[in-house]
Amino acid sequence: MEHHSESLISDPRAWVGAAFIVFFLLFGAKLWKVLAKTLDARGLAVRLELDEAARLRREGEAMLRDAETRRTAAIAEAKQMLETARTEAARVAEAARAEAEATASRRERMALDRIAAAEKAAVDEVRTRAADLATTAAAGILASTMTDSDNARLIDSGVQGIGAALAPRRAA
Repeated sequence: MEHHSESLISDPRAWVGAAFIVFFLLFGAKLWKVLAKTLDARGLAVRLELDEAARLRREGEAMLRDAETRRTAAIAEAKQMLETARTEAARVAEAARAEAEATASRRERMALDRIAAAEKAAVDEVRTRAADLATTAAAGILASTMTDSDNARLIDSGVQGIGAALAPRRAA
């Protein structure tokens, strides 16, 4: 057995193993603390980054919801504006049609009034010319057919008729 002990003491691998164990016993706790502290710091940094990423994701989702809400509102507003514009265009078109119809009606009335006035003027002119012609013709006929005694009798009859014609006016 001693031989075996000597061989353990004389074996370099045993010394390396023993040195390794002693090294870790002496410095292992310190190394472990440094290594654990480094790992804890790294874990904390990763956790903080994950928390920041989660916060950014929540903000992004909130911004997306807000953008979708604004987009929906903008679409609804655009539809309302389009409908209002269509309604207004229809109203303006109807007003323009009614105004054009009223203008055409006024112009037609004015044209008919002018035509009626022209007809009346033409009829008055025809009547005036006919009366002038009839007067001229009657004067010509009377001048050629009446004698001085006929003229005197006609004047006497007219003078006597004046009194009878004025009598109803005096009574009134």
